[in-house]
Amino acid sequence: MDVVLDALAWIVEEGNNLLWTYILIALLLGLGVYFTIRTKFVQVRMFGEMFRVISEKKDGEKGVSAFQAFTISTASRVGTGNITGVALAVAIGGPGAVFWMWIVALIGMATAFIESTLAQVYKVRDGGQFRGGPAYYMEKALGNRKLGIIFAVLLTLAFGFIFNAVQSNTISQSFGDVFNLPDWSVGLGLVLLSAVVIFGGVKRIASVTQIVVPVMATLYILVALFIVITNFSEIPAVFTLIVQSAFGLEEVVGGGIGAAIMQGVRRGLFSNEAGMGSVPNAAASANVSHPAKQGLVQSLGVFFDTIIICSATAFIIILADLYNTGEQEGILLTQASLNVHVGAWAPYFLAVAILFFAFSSIIGNYYYGETNIEFINAHSGWLTAYRFGVLAMVMFGAMAKVSLVWDMADLFMGMMAVLNLVVIALLGGTAFKVLDDYTKQRKAGKNPEFYSRDIPGLKNTECWGEDRD
Repeated sequence: MDVVLDALAWIVEEGNNLLWTYILIALLLGLGVYFTIRTKFVQVRMFGEMFRVISEKKDGEKGVSAFQAFTISTASRVGTGNITGVALAVAIGGPGAVFWMWIVALIGMATAFIESTLAQVYKVRDGGQFRGGPAYYMEKALGNRKLGIIFAVLLTLAFGFIFNAVQSNTISQSFGDVFNLPDWSVGLGLVLLSAVVIFGGVKRIASVTQIVVPVMATLYILVALFIVITNFSEIPAVFTLIVQSAFGLEEVVGGGIGAAIMQGVRRGLFSNEAGMGSVPNAAASANVSHPAKQGLVQSLGVFFDTIIICSATAFIIILADLYNTGEQEGILLTQASLNVHVGAWAPYFLAVAILFFAFSSIIGNYYYGETNIEFINAHSGWLTAYRFGVLAMVMFGAMAKVSLVWDMADLFMGMMAVLNLVVIALLGGTAFKVLDDYTKQRKAGKNPEFYSRDIPGLKNTECWGEDRD
């Protein structure tokens, strides 16, 4: 068994080295810059508009609201990547990794706009709901259902199973360290909570996430803000350290600029998911009057996830100055850093916070997999089997030592991102035209509405005809 695990670990490691060293960094940064230029810096010039559209009510009875779609996607985004992932990035790549996380997020906001707008354009009706995402626009826009199935399988395995094992493992590790609870009891509790939500359908998922996400994020940010204020005189030095380390001007734990870039890009993508092809599945569920509205909402989600929440974690860790001791990593490093700042109650607070962060991610991740199971085969038996598979992986993750699972998560995430990035590069022209249509209507003082006839030659858009709800 050990030989098999060693072989698997070697394959995963080599696959990650290939993807993250030679392919993904170039694709993420290159396409991010391209989309930023072609959208005329949509993430900057329409930043205020993002806040306006996120509060809009549903355009009809079907689907979920723009805010509910935002919270579903944020529930998946905001999780262990924001606490454990940032700690790993700083411990391995040094403070400079934070700079590259910022860069990935800022240009990734344009990428997120493109993929989520495309998901809205090519979404489909599913009873009283909407479904969509990369698998759907691969079939509808490219006419390649097989490619869509490949992506759907990758996403289902990554988010439904592997990522959820990572989330439950982080909760188990944190609760075991703080409350001395056995792994099996934490796992069983998570399975029961998850089952109640995921067997209730997308409406229950939306109703849970729209409450949990704002509350957990606000509490965490308030604690981080308190730490920043009480250490305000040190903030300029922290920024200087981050920038110098990003360009190899300051010695870092992981071996200089290469480690900083690698960890920053990898953990930045794991956290905000821009370009990965996951968030468009949530974006497609919203009932809005114009596809660009969800593009803007999900672009704001990237900013909120990385620039706000990940930065909060990074400042907590860097200000505590424990990241270069090598004594803790992941969630335990964040807990130890909080303990330095606010005292012995910190680990208890963080354990509860990570429960909400990671549990909401389990729910969001589950929904992404459900959407793609429906794409592969709409038979209810497949969905039921998937639900029980998710619960089994939640239990497995809580009890297993999953250092290998983190690496497998990187590998599947990388393969998904490469496939999705290539496709949205091919389909970007449609998103640019949709944005132009939206901008033109806003300049005319209108609340933009979209019909497929507005873009000549646009086909296979079943939700944007004259009879749309």
